[in-house]
Amino acid sequence: MLLHLRLTVPAERCGAVLAVLGAHVGVTHLVHLPGVVRRPDGDLVMCDVARESVDELVDELQRHGVERDGGIAIESIDTSLSETTDRSVRDAPGDGADAVVWDQVVQTADEESRLTLTFCAFLTIATLLAALAIVTDSAVLLIGGMVMGPEFSPLAGIALGLVHRHRAVIRHSVRSLTVGFAIATVLTIGFCLALRGLGWADVGDLLAERPATGFITRPDRWSFPVAFIAGVAGMLALTSSKSASLVGVFISVTTVPAVAAFSLGVAFGDWADAGRSVLQLGINVVGILLAAVLTLLVLKAVWRRVPRAVPRLVRDPL
Repeated sequence: MLLHLRLTVPAERCGAVLAVLGAHVGVTHLVHLPGVVRRPDGDLVMCDVARESVDELVDELQRHGVERDGGIAIESIDTSLSETTDRSVRDAPGDGADAVVWDQVVQTADEESRLTLTFCAFLTIATLLAALAIVTDSAVLLIGGMVMGPEFSPLAGIALGLVHRHRAVIRHSVRSLTVGFAIATVLTIGFCLALRGLGWADVGDLLAERPATGFITRPDRWSFPVAFIAGVAGMLALTSSKSASLVGVFISVTTVPAVAAFSLGVAFGDWADAGRSVLQLGINVVGILLAAVLTLLVLKAVWRRVPRAVPRLVRDPL
């Protein structure tokens, strides 16, 4: 639970920055190299920080204008063997597993929410697999489609943008979702029309009993709770730096299959199922976003109180 800070600090502000870092109990292995940075000119300051102290320190560094006239880089440390490190992690208020580095989370979500060819390709493949899963009523194919779905990042980006008031993150995320799903839908409709033309599938496959995939076109009282739980799980995984891959699969249960079912309904002329799929998608997206926003607000409120609940510890001067 340790992160590495690499700072470019204007020389005239380095004394104040070193005082902030040197006084904090969560900081260790503090290094100062005067005048070694070019573009922009400044001093290089590096240190290892207990994860639970990083967000507070970054806010303090921003108040000193470090990110405006210099720079702040945050890197993960996989392994650190040091008694001083162990002491810093132990003495820092809070728990590193629960700590949230908000600037890091927002930047990561923004980067992963941008519209790219790769994003569109993965989303289209996921939707195609989900369409085949519905036609064949195959749980295996449905899971394959969910594994490929990349739409969790833009949904998380919208929630983070709303809570942190980052309009650019919201704009990038909404653009990725709308354009990405539009491309995936059009290509999937074309694919389904080809299946229909070849006689490999028809509307009877949609109207038949589908035990494994029937839930996709049957929104009911369980649709919103599933989406809400998915949103909570997704944001907890994202903010706690846990692996979000399985959470992404859970999120895709509520989005990609609904888009695939809509595409099949349009291609096969089953407008009832197409309408129910749109309703399912709308319920799920609203549930995910509401849960994500509420989870972020709770995390911010809880973590804001952690340092205040523990007396501020200051390293004894050497």
